[in-house]
Amino acid sequence: MTPTNFSQSAHPDLSDSVSSNADSLSDSNTALPKAEPNQSQQTGQMWGGRFSEATDSFVQAFTASVNFDQRFARHDIAGSIAHATMLGKCEILTDAEVKTIIDGLKQVQAEIDTGEFAWSVALEDVHMNVESRLTEIVGTVGKKLHTGRSRNDQVATDIRLWLREEVDNIVSLLNKLQSGLVDLADKHTDTIMPGFTHLQTAQPVSFGHHVMAWVEMLARDTDRLIDARRRINQMPLGSAALAGTTFPIDRTITADLLGFEGICQNSLDAVSDRDFAIEFTATASILMMHLSRMSEEIILWMSAQFNFVRIPDRFCTGSSIMPQKKNPDVPELVRGKAARVFGQLTTLLTLMKNQPLAYNKDNQEDKEPLFDCVDTVTGSLIAFVDMLPNIEPNSDAMRAATMKGYATATDLADYLVRRGVAFRDAHEVVGSAVALAIDKQVDLSQLELADLQQFSDAIDADVFDYLTLEGSLSARDHLGGTAPNQVKQAVQRARKRLAR
Repeated sequence: MTPTNFSQSAHPDLSDSVSSNADSLSDSNTALPKAEPNQSQQTGQMWGGRFSEATDSFVQAFTASVNFDQRFARHDIAGSIAHATMLGKCEILTDAEVKTIIDGLKQVQAEIDTGEFAWSVALEDVHMNVESRLTEIVGTVGKKLHTGRSRNDQVATDIRLWLREEVDNIVSLLNKLQSGLVDLADKHTDTIMPGFTHLQTAQPVSFGHHVMAWVEMLARDTDRLIDARRRINQMPLGSAALAGTTFPIDRTITADLLGFEGICQNSLDAVSDRDFAIEFTATASILMMHLSRMSEEIILWMSAQFNFVRIPDRFCTGSSIMPQKKNPDVPELVRGKAARVFGQLTTLLTLMKNQPLAYNKDNQEDKEPLFDCVDTVTGSLIAFVDMLPNIEPNSDAMRAATMKGYATATDLADYLVRRGVAFRDAHEVVGSAVALAIDKQVDLSQLELADLQQFSDAIDADVFDYLTLEGSLSARDHLGGTAPNQVKQAVQRARKRLAR
């Protein structure tokens, strides 16, 4: 797979219209045309009866959201079909009217799918664009679709339908990534590398054990997303503008048709709540923090100073001036994009923090941060699904690095404790032994038995069984430990979990 520009919108055809619209707003020296009185219908606005003059063209462009919220078109139409079906079952619309509306909505969807649909900024948003075209197709009956609902509950429903689908996609990518990492770990349960604290060599660990630590992070991310999905999957539709509707609707019908797990219980809260979007973005931030930590390790490990791993060339670039360079661009970019997602979380929190109930126009600003967050997370995971399982560890370099850091010092201390030496005394003995090894420029396992015995008479010849790297790994034979057979058991547990 070739890496892509992860920040690119999932709808690249929108970028030109967004840019041109922004350009039209940025030139403050341009004299904007003033709208003539009583032209609200001429501008195509479907709410214009109250107004004596058309919206100023600047304001029209400034307040429109159709350049980005047309991403919801499919979900908006699905919600409208369910709403019309419910109106029919509740005898608010006739069966013939419902059929006409649904057939018209399907035609609108077909036009969108083929690129024939003409989006209009004058109609503000995806909802009014769809409804306007529906009315053109089916006539006056199309105007009956909005009975018993408002754009307030309509957009809240669209966001939830869209985000629910995106969460499912992200969870699927997370499962693929975990499966690939589990396979990688299974291949390297016996590959030894240094484990670090403070980025200093601490103890020997299995490379497979380290990879399984990544799997644990991603498993928690998956659980958080699945849990958040329950709160996303609650239906606001039927709340209308803020107080509900006077029509005898049945919200359970609509909820069942749209696959919602529950129904929002308070109409004021339903139209103004964006907790679910904030919760998703917070969960995405934790996920991106994990991907950033993994990226940092890969970047370090790829350096000449570590030389622990190689990643496929397709995830790297070269230098325009230094021909020897192989830069880990994809891990670096994912590390940087974590900051982007953190920023979107802050944006949504700040957007909501001072809004009184119920809906406010501020909430139009919730979509672009959410879209960008989803696109960034999805793109990062697509790259990692291919890249991480294809890491090639340099086992010789890892082993050599482990030998340099006196990684089995704790094993010597544990050996002494088992021989009856108090841990604090054992700690001092080992510290002295390490100092001697440093002076002699050898590993602890390379000291003579006599060298070690000068620090404690509890040391016998069997001590060297514990000072080897393999012995150190194997000794940590308990649930969660780095012993190779424990890593294999962790791999088996992860595979069972992922198969569910």
